[in-house]
Order: sequence, then structure tokens, then C-alpha cells
Amino acid sequence: MNNDLVINATESEIIIALLEDKQLVEIHKEKKNKKFSVGDIYLGKVKKIMPGLNAAFVDVGYDKDAFLHYQDLGPQFATLNKYVQICIDNPKNVNPLSSVKLLPEINKDGKITEQLTSGQRVLVQVSKEPISTKGPRLTSEISIAGRNLVLLPFSDKVSVSQKIKSKEERERLRQLIYSIKPKNFGIIVRTEAKNRRVAVLDSEIKSLVDKWDAVVSALAGGVPPKLVAGEMNQATAILRDTLNNSFNSVIVNDANIYQEAKSFIGDIAPEQEKIVKLDTDPISVFDRYFNIEKQIKLLFGKTVTFKNGAYLIMEHTEALFVIDVNSGNRANTEDQETNALEVNLAAATEIARQLRLRDIGGIIVVDFIDMHKNENKKMLLDKMREAMGNDRTKHSILPLSKFGLMQITRQRVRPEMSMNTMETCPTCGGTGEITSTILLADEIEDNLKHILEENQLKKLILKVNPIIEAYLTKGLMSIRMKWMLKYKVRINIFPDSEYGFIKFDFFDSDGNSLSF
Repeated sequence: MNNDLVINATESEIIIALLEDKQLVEIHKEKKNKKFSVGDIYLGKVKKIMPGLNAAFVDVGYDKDAFLHYQDLGPQFATLNKYVQICIDNPKNVNPLSSVKLLPEINKDGKITEQLTSGQRVLVQVSKEPISTKGPRLTSEISIAGRNLVLLPFSDKVSVSQKIKSKEERERLRQLIYSIKPKNFGIIVRTEAKNRRVAVLDSEIKSLVDKWDAVVSALAGGVPPKLVAGEMNQATAILRDTLNNSFNSVIVNDANIYQEAKSFIGDIAPEQEKIVKLDTDPISVFDRYFNIEKQIKLLFGKTVTFKNGAYLIMEHTEALFVIDVNSGNRANTEDQETNALEVNLAAATEIARQLRLRDIGGIIVVDFIDMHKNENKKMLLDKMREAMGNDRTKHSILPLSKFGLMQITRQRVRPEMSMNTMETCPTCGGTGEITSTILLADEIEDNLKHILEENQLKKLILKVNPIIEAYLTKGLMSIRMKWMLKYKVRINIFPDSEYGFIKFDFFDSDGNSLSF
């Protein structure tokens, strides 16, 4: 599989397109002045305790207070809280985390009032961006992500990605990380760490610990709400999470982002630095590469066609996202079950792509075409799981119900991606109403009369929409014929499909415009 990343920066936002084998699979929009991204670390202030929800609302500088549930405090919250207060009030007395004695873990079934009080300063990280009317969702289990590893302060556990299939490799990485990680830091080993040498992983751990030390330094004398560590921009974050040897190119139209991307790739994979390309052509990179603009228009509508006339209907309700699979005008085979299976398998691939592309989260219900054989239902479930194998977002897929419905849950951490695929109608200007044909004929005649008053002409050319041309020339005594007899002028009418329904132009016999 070949991957490409195309980054289109405008004055107000950055749009990032990720393609697999030239097919658009992910698109991200990021405002240039955006705040409260997933991964940002804040020093917040507890505003209100909600015992009934076992949660607290925390001021991190957003319009609405952010939400912090007891289950998101983390088992070592007591140690974190004590350490943070020292970092703020007595920065000179702060010891390295590796030399701190961890306090007993908090009760996992405890109450929020046992750990937090109104006005308390607390270190938190954004786990879910503001969506709709809700503020950010927070966690106090701080994590700092790298290319191969994720650092977890106030923990000693090491876990290895289950996507690394080899038991021997997982055990090698576990033992290796235990031998090089500092005390009181947990590590999550990402899939990209497979077969990495100890020197690479040791260097990354030191880099991540340095980032944690920067967080500690930023807390000194801090007054909440305060951003103490921002996540890298989304373009670089995508490179961090997806970059591998399958990448052919990273195309950028902004010099600053180009330098950031080139520098980042130079640090983590110097051999791939040459794939970053700067393209400052005035024509949009989305128009010039991989037909991205066209793919966006095709893929973000309510109806999505995917194979031989089959299509999806995609509807977003308040509670869930609904997808209906239709065979359309696809030629049916003699065997209806086979036909349903073929359409459903193709639909599974497109649905997996759409979930990533639109970043749809929450509950998704898919109404597949009914099948009766259990082996076909099992084949569809396996295909759906395979198609979603490249999806980095946590998800769960349930087998088909007896009604042919498949339920999918997908973690929602950002607002759903939406792209405007509609254009204002050039004929009605978006009003939904146009001049009636009868009145249009009168308007054309008024223009004809005015032109002939200003010019002595024996021949005219009129260009109109093909439908209007048919209306003006139909019948033996057509409207055109009546005009020619009335004004003693020859009128040739030419249909032009590019003309809007009420657009028309007059020209003389040499092709010079006569319209006003």
C-alpha cells in the first residue's frame, strides 16, 4: 500500500488529506488559531463538584467548563496532585519524578469529593475536543506520545500493542523497555516499535522524559487556567502516527509547515526526508494532486456511490449515525443471495473508508441487504473487521442482528468532519426561484428591441440554454419567427449547455457581444 499526505494551508485553516493507493481515506481540518486539541496539557482550576455525576467541572480557559470524571483521575492521582502543588508553589524543591515515592493508589470505586475540592488546582489533559454544546473532556492520566512509545508519568507498567502479532517480539520489547525505562514512568509500546533497536527506543524515552520535565518547569508559579504543553500541530501528529516506508510523498503548499514537516521527518526517519515537497503554485494542491477536490465532492454527500450503481445513504440523527446499503440499478444475478453478498462486501470496504474520512464517532448502525446464509453473514463480519483494520481510532463491531443490522461503536474525540459539497445555483443564486419562461421571453424581446434601436442590423445571434432554445423555436410559427417578422431581422439561436436557465446573450454576425 502506498500512502501520500497532501497539506493545503489557507489564511484561516489547514486541511490535511491522507491517501492510500491514491484513494482519500482521511481528511482533517485545523483552524490556525485552534485551541483545546486532544493531547494538550493544562493547569486547570476546579469550578464545581458534581457528586451525583461523580465528576467535576474544571476551568481550562474554554467558554464552557471542561468535564473530569472520577474514573479519569487515574490510580496515582494522589501522587500527581501532591507533586503538582509542589511544582507550582515550591519549584526549587521539586525532585525528579524517578526519585519520588508513589502514594497508594486511590480507590477505583471512590467518590469525587474524596479527591477534589472547589478551587483546587489540577493538572489535566484534553481527551476529547469540544463537540457541539459540550466543553472538552479531561483526564488526569497524563500521557506524552512519541513515534514508537507513549510515556505515562506516575506509572511503572509496560504494555505492548496487540497489533504486534509475534509473541516473541512482544516479549522482547517488554523486557527491553523494563530494562531502560526510568522509575515511575510507564510505557505503552506502539506498533511502530516492532523490530526497533534498543538505541532508538532509549533515545525516544529520553526525549519524552525531557518533554515531561518541560511540563514540570512550566508549572512553576502557574495561575490556572494555563496551557503548559500543547500537542504538536495535526499535520505533524499524523506524520508521527502514520509515517512508514509506504509513504511516497508529503506535499505542502506552505513554507512554514514544509519546514516543520521536513524537520520532524529528518529527526525520526532521515532517509525519508526527501519525500517532503513544497508546492507554492497558485492553483490549489487539492486540484492538482490525486483529484482530491473531486474525491471530496463525491464522498461527502448524503448519497455515496461505490460499485456498479450500488450506493450508501448516510444520515446523522441526534443519537446515532445510520447507513443504508442499496444495490441501486446493479444488474442482479440469478442468485439473490450471491448478489446481496457481493454488494454487502463492497459496501463494507466503502463504509470503513467513510467512517475514517468523516471521523464519525459514537454509535453507527448499518442496514445491509438481507442475507439468509450464516456463512455469508460471517464473511461480511470478517470483511468489515478487515476493512477497519487500518483505523487508528478505537472501535468495536458486532455481528449482524436477525434484522440484518450491524452495530459499530467508534470513539469520538473530535467533532465529526464535514465538507460543504454544495454550490450556489448560478441560475437562481440560491433562492430556489427563477424568472418564469414566459417572462423570460419578454425580457429577451425587450433586449432585442433595445439592441435594434441602437444598431442597424440585419442579422443577430442569440445564445441561450438548450431548453430555452427549444421553447423559442418550437412550432411552425415559433416565437423566433414572430420576432423576425416583427423586427425585420434574421435571428439565429444557438443552444449552449454552459448557460444557466435564464442566461442569454446577443452577438452580431462577427461574434461581437451586444448584451448590456
